[in-house]
Amino acid sequence: MSLHRIPRLIALATLLAMPCVAQSTQATQNRYQREAVDADVALHNVHFGTGETLNTLRLHYKTLGKPHRNAAGKIDNAVLILHGTGDRSDSMLTSIFADPLFGPGDPLDITRYYVIFPDDIGHGQSSKPSDGLHARFPHYDYDDMVQTQHAMLTEELGIDHLRLILGVSMGGMQTFVWGETYPGFADALMPLTCLPVPLAGRNRMMRYAAMQAIRTDPAYNNGEYKTQPPSIHTANTILLVTGTSPLVLQGIAPTRKQAEAYVDQTVAQRDANTDANNFLYYIDSSRNYDASQHLDRITVPITWVNTADDFINPPELRIAEHYAPQLKQGKFILLPISPETRGHSTNMLASIWRPYLVDLMRHSQPAH
Repeated sequence: MSLHRIPRLIALATLLAMPCVAQSTQATQNRYQREAVDADVALHNVHFGTGETLNTLRLHYKTLGKPHRNAAGKIDNAVLILHGTGDRSDSMLTSIFADPLFGPGDPLDITRYYVIFPDDIGHGQSSKPSDGLHARFPHYDYDDMVQTQHAMLTEELGIDHLRLILGVSMGGMQTFVWGETYPGFADALMPLTCLPVPLAGRNRMMRYAAMQAIRTDPAYNNGEYKTQPPSIHTANTILLVTGTSPLVLQGIAPTRKQAEAYVDQTVAQRDANTDANNFLYYIDSSRNYDASQHLDRITVPITWVNTADDFINPPELRIAEHYAPQLKQGKFILLPISPETRGHSTNMLASIWRPYLVDLMRHSQPAH
């Protein structure tokens, strides 16, 4: 297991804060958004870890590239990319994420790889509380998400092996779960901006505070509201700054008026795209996450990347340094604070961590 820090990176264009919990908004479509193919699968009689069931679970996903079959007829070029909390597959097709990864000669060149971007349970166009069950929707967690992703791949898409699993934030934590639950299913793993430990301390506090703001709001009405409860504004405000860094926010709002305008504009945009039940479910889906107990089950090369200005996973806790040595074929990278990093949202700036993906793909090349 090795630990690395990288030098300052070449300056990137200014990127406004992209929080851990966000709905993707696209002003114009880039080539990858235009080329992505949308599809749905239906999983039946789905059992959740809580004991709850759902007769039919719809999982939406997008793909880029084409599946390739080896001599045995097996798909051998599939890559799974997992989004963050409250987000959706669309976010992984934005230019800042897609352009450094999927073009000719890039590490996930879509002329070579078949890239799959699921909308997780409770997110995007997949089944979620706002579809009609509201607070009667099954209380899913990360294990449920990974198990249904696995079912989608194996039962519906005919994929029994992946070249790579890459995930950001919640998707990074799911990458750890994948490595432990299905050892060797992927040739390589790349979790970004996450930790393998239970969510506690400040991380859980801010999530709990946001959820309680909604739960204790009389307008929430046990999930049977007709219009969004006002407390969704409070919840979104609590989570406002989690996805970026003080250096960035100081730069984009150097005066009091600019800072206040930024809050007003950003929270209003989030409020317009947030459903209270969906919010409660996807925030709470991390409640029993703990990948720290079985890191020894991860047998394939894994490159784990965090950033020093991550408010959600602050490096001063030194959690990564404690657990990284337990990864048999692992590398942990801590990106230093710089004008180029964006706190937790650095996970969406693929140019920053692309060199480590190139290295991971090279050193995890399967034997033929």
